[in-house]
Amino acid sequence: MTETPANPTPETPPPAAGDSPVVAAVAPGYAFEGAALDLGGLMLDAVNLSDVRIRIPLAMVNRHGLVAGATGTGKTKTLQLLAEQLSTQGVPVFAADIKGDLSGLATPGETSDKVTARAQSVGQQWTATGFPVEYYALGGQGTGIPLRVTMSAFGPTLLSKVLGLNDTQESSLGLVFHYADRAGLPLLDLADLRAVVGHLTSDEGKPELKELGGLSSATAGVILRELIAFQDQGADEFFGEPEFESADFLQTTADGKGLISLVELPNLQDRPAVFSTFLMWLLADLFHDLPEVGDIDKPKLVFFFDEAHLLFNDASKEFLQQVAQTVRLIRSKGVGVFFVTQSPTDVPDEVLAQLGSRVQHQLRAHTPNDAKALKATVNTYPTSAYDDLGAVITSLGIGEAVVTVMNERGAPTPVAWTRLRAPESLMGPSDPAAMAAAVQASPRYAKYAETVDRESAREKLAVRLEEGARKRAEEEAAATPPAKQPTSPTSRRTPREKDEGGLVRDVVQSSAFKDFMRTAAREIARGMFKTGRR
Repeated sequence: MTETPANPTPETPPPAAGDSPVVAAVAPGYAFEGAALDLGGLMLDAVNLSDVRIRIPLAMVNRHGLVAGATGTGKTKTLQLLAEQLSTQGVPVFAADIKGDLSGLATPGETSDKVTARAQSVGQQWTATGFPVEYYALGGQGTGIPLRVTMSAFGPTLLSKVLGLNDTQESSLGLVFHYADRAGLPLLDLADLRAVVGHLTSDEGKPELKELGGLSSATAGVILRELIAFQDQGADEFFGEPEFESADFLQTTADGKGLISLVELPNLQDRPAVFSTFLMWLLADLFHDLPEVGDIDKPKLVFFFDEAHLLFNDASKEFLQQVAQTVRLIRSKGVGVFFVTQSPTDVPDEVLAQLGSRVQHQLRAHTPNDAKALKATVNTYPTSAYDDLGAVITSLGIGEAVVTVMNERGAPTPVAWTRLRAPESLMGPSDPAAMAAAVQASPRYAKYAETVDRESAREKLAVRLEEGARKRAEEEAAATPPAKQPTSPTSRRTPREKDEGGLVRDVVQSSAFKDFMRTAAREIARGMFKTGRR
């Protein structure tokens, strides 16, 4: 009979970090010498962590990146912890605050058992910390400093994306902008553009419409209808003056921290293309304004583009080419761009190819399309030490991600299953009263809060119409001999009074005047043409 041992054999302990082939394959790739952002700790499996730190070299952040994952997997918290560390390193940050959660960056975080456990597991010395934040709002809709852009600076390409125009209509809209520029008609808001299109389709403007060649009256009518619908959505709040200077995002505080600029996006579901395209304009404007700096030790700004799929949905080939070119070239201006979306397949290949850092949260494969997207995602990663990377991605927990970045030589690092750090600021919205006070105290509030009203295309066309009507009245008066009229009190009017009465009738009855009256809105002025500033 076999005796039972006095000391039974214990359960197999977790593998030591030094014995793990994953650690041997991954650790050397993240041993950076310079400044870096700390993402978290390398996981050996779904439960155990190693002491290997997974980081992004600060100098490589302007090589762009992607944060992806299904809803509820921790993308916003990843964005938050990246913004915190960039600010600490003196790098300004811009981000779209889709759900309002990022406003908590300004408020020190609240400790809890979960936060403490997370911090201890990844070797983080967690300290509740608030960061310098400035709040913006598109057109002043919401709590924040108003962000506005002139119609001319926005340009026909981005506007066509918002309006959902086809290639022919986009080309025609470009002709309208060209005509306005050539005719000295500043396009500053939606009312200006509607006035120019209305003028070209009116009896008075049809001769000029013919001179444009490629613009038909039918296409002009389609554009005008889309502009009316666009204005009915309240989009005219985004266009006008004072136009925001995107270089104002590049601010640091007196103690050297980077300023975090958050733009509130209320009612995103009503106008998704408007918001995403407006963010694209900000990026293009930064590219236009900033000087070339080449490779630098840390970025001048990091731009987080949340809900990135909205930008690329139904986009024309020309638009995608413009986005890819902007992303590719803005690196040399010292700007890093991170796209945040649910799946890497939301981002076109020509843009995805420009992204050096990848933080992939859990993807779900519940449908054939999900499985196809998962396979496409796995195929975009470099060779990994994991036997089945797809299985790792689908099994990731909340706050875990598969990471690969560019090392200090610009080569991709090994794929690393990472438990991410806990943000040190509040993981939720800040107090609305504190946000409102911060907005009022900002020096940029005084710069952008009050709208400016100057002469623009709509007023100039109205003056031109009045002058034309006056000339016609004078020609008619000269061609028609005056008839004798009774000298009754009701007919005792001077010739000047008669001319003025005819002028008023001509102006009021003209189709262009009626269109101008229908398109009354804010007139905000800045003479500019195409995307960017002159």
